[in-house]
Amino acid sequence: MTIWNFSAGPSKLPTEVLETAAAEMMDWHGCGISVMEMSHRGAEFTQICNEAEEDLRTLLSIPDDYAVMFMQGGATAQNALLPMNLLYSRPAHTADYAVLGTWSNKTYKEGLRYGQGNIVANNAQEREIDGKVYGAKCWVPAFNEWKVNPDASYLHLCTNETIDGIELHELPDMTALGASEVPLALDMSSHFLSRPFDVTKTGMIYAGAQKNAGPAGVTVVIVKRDLLGHSMPSCPSAFDYANVAAERSRFNTPPCYPIYMCGLVFKWLLKQGGLATIEEKNKEKADYLYTALDASAFYINKIHPTYRSRMNVPFVLADEGLTNTFLQEAKQAGLFNLKGHKSVGGIRASIYNAMPIEGVKALVDFMKEFERTHG
Repeated sequence: MTIWNFSAGPSKLPTEVLETAAAEMMDWHGCGISVMEMSHRGAEFTQICNEAEEDLRTLLSIPDDYAVMFMQGGATAQNALLPMNLLYSRPAHTADYAVLGTWSNKTYKEGLRYGQGNIVANNAQEREIDGKVYGAKCWVPAFNEWKVNPDASYLHLCTNETIDGIELHELPDMTALGASEVPLALDMSSHFLSRPFDVTKTGMIYAGAQKNAGPAGVTVVIVKRDLLGHSMPSCPSAFDYANVAAERSRFNTPPCYPIYMCGLVFKWLLKQGGLATIEEKNKEKADYLYTALDASAFYINKIHPTYRSRMNVPFVLADEGLTNTFLQEAKQAGLFNLKGHKSVGGIRASIYNAMPIEGVKALVDFMKEFERTHG
């Protein structure tokens, strides 16, 4: 039986990447030792780390005036490291937050531990749009409603809410919002590398690797170099972006093996044809699943269609009493990790880059059969 892993993270990795890692586990490129055993300052790991950075720069066309760092602590740690590093980059020492889901709300609350923060947009209440009522965290306010502070050190957005299934497919025009000097700081964890993206429209990006970029244990951070050097005095030296950037991720011992794995994923993505090719595959998968959901009254996706995530597709059963039965029978059919986040329940299918269309088709086939037998 084929196993399809729909985990929201740590998530499915490309089979080719796992096979390469397995083949190199005991001896990397004939050097006689495993990547796990290497000195982080030795020639071998220096090559691995530098190639990973260079390949990521190629994938995203990252210019030289942006630093690329591989850091520890996950995206959750960046919720604290972001204000520690950037809050003092402008005189007002305040930050703006768009709170559009579970993770952006966590980021806002964490940021308040380090300085003033303002909510410029939220979707905490239901709203009627085009004659249909959408619940909290199921829609996004139009950008012209956002109240951005032109003196803010940054505007933080979580561009794909993993739990709630909301994705921003466009970014706000900061000039149109009267805040052209405010850099965007983006948590892109759960759709990082799922499509082409213009890094130069941002001040910084961070992304936990364990969705599309690699295994858990490393977080990719991309920061415009002119934002470096403004950290709070209390910021630990190992988490000061300026220090990490200056040492190309090796200020102290980095998460070596996860960086190596990310490097393999980056090479796999380049081999696929890059992010434009990956985006087309991701569109196909998402369209296939959302079409099946929309064709049935048995399953319900509550997100406004404009903001549906291509990566994380949450839905509920019209008869929510069947949820556990659905999950049990899905697992028996080889469809793993479909349970929604504990905070919201329901079902969630995460269909990241490494999930082929065949896995999505297997899920839809199961959904149709389950509806036939339980509807």
